[in-house]
Amino acid sequence: MDRQGLLAPAPATESSPADIAGRMLGAHAQVASAAELSIALRLEGATRTDVRDALTGGHAPAGKDGQTQRPGPGRLVKTFGPRGTIHLLPARDLPWWTGALSSLPARPSPFRPEARMTATQTDEVVAAIGDALTGAELTVDELTEAIVARTGSWAADPVMPSFQTMWPRWRQVTHTAAHRGVLAFGRDRGRKVTYTNPGCAPASPTRSVHELVDRYLRAYGPATPQDFATWLAAPTGWAAELFATLGRSNRIEEVPFATGRAWLATGDTAFPDEPARGVRLLPYFDAYVIAARPRELLFPGSAATRALAGGQAGNFPVLLVDGTAAGVWYQRRTGRRIALTVEPLEHLGTAHRRALDEQVERTGAMLEAAAELTLGTVSVGPHA
Repeated sequence: MDRQGLLAPAPATESSPADIAGRMLGAHAQVASAAELSIALRLEGATRTDVRDALTGGHAPAGKDGQTQRPGPGRLVKTFGPRGTIHLLPARDLPWWTGALSSLPARPSPFRPEARMTATQTDEVVAAIGDALTGAELTVDELTEAIVARTGSWAADPVMPSFQTMWPRWRQVTHTAAHRGVLAFGRDRGRKVTYTNPGCAPASPTRSVHELVDRYLRAYGPATPQDFATWLAAPTGWAAELFATLGRSNRIEEVPFATGRAWLATGDTAFPDEPARGVRLLPYFDAYVIAARPRELLFPGSAATRALAGGQAGNFPVLLVDGTAAGVWYQRRTGRRIALTVEPLEHLGTAHRRALDEQVERTGAMLEAAAELTLGTVSVGPHA
């Protein structure tokens, strides 16, 4: 919590939205406003506009010579990160992120045999995507046409069921193209999403994976190989072998933790003497509730039922009290006003109630609106 700016926001004079996203190992951006809030609440005085400004320079528009302009080092890039889900990542970290993600063991295809793509077809489509998006920002339909022109009509066969329609075959490798560094999100065109080529060459796979483990343990350790595998959506056996290899080379070390043993980056053993204190309103899919383990400590008692959705974290915004989930909340925006309903699972004492009021006011400031608090039952179900 301290390293991520959850105990106290990081000074804006010393950190940027990209710095915060780096410490979190990415901000989950399936819900754009949630990603903006995740980053802003960790940075002193920040608003959603600050995060958006960092992102608008994180795409790769065409330069005067028609070539891709690489995102600046202090910028954010919206792309497919861990678990193949949409994240905001620092542009400067994209080489090792893509180096690590593109080297993960392949997972079994969830698609029917007749819908799947061969390794050769995947390579053809990824190359076509990289070529079509260089110096351009294309909608899905425009990108489909460009891919077909470079590969063949088979790439657009409507074989992927999605949202009561059928997507073209090539879309099953969208995250693969992102992990290979040739696809990221561009600027929205009205209500339409666009993609662009961030111009990123993946770094060495071995060094990149080692970098990812080191940063993961410094952000969320002590952690087990199973924790890492779950967070990354990677095979547990692969993660266990990786941790054992890094342990033998003294890059990570095993320590007693909770009811068993877990791993830390070697030498990273300094922890605060006092437990975490304070109140925070964490949005959907916040990195802290997704990555922090063990779950039974983070979601104690009734929080395991109320703040998780079938055991999955992130589907409810969480009221965090002294480091643990202590309720859920929901926001409804109407113009320049935001109504926040907070459902505590236990009585809030005077100090925590005062801290909650401060957090509500700060949430409004981050979202650039006037916030009003209601204590009561959140009737909205979990996010899909």
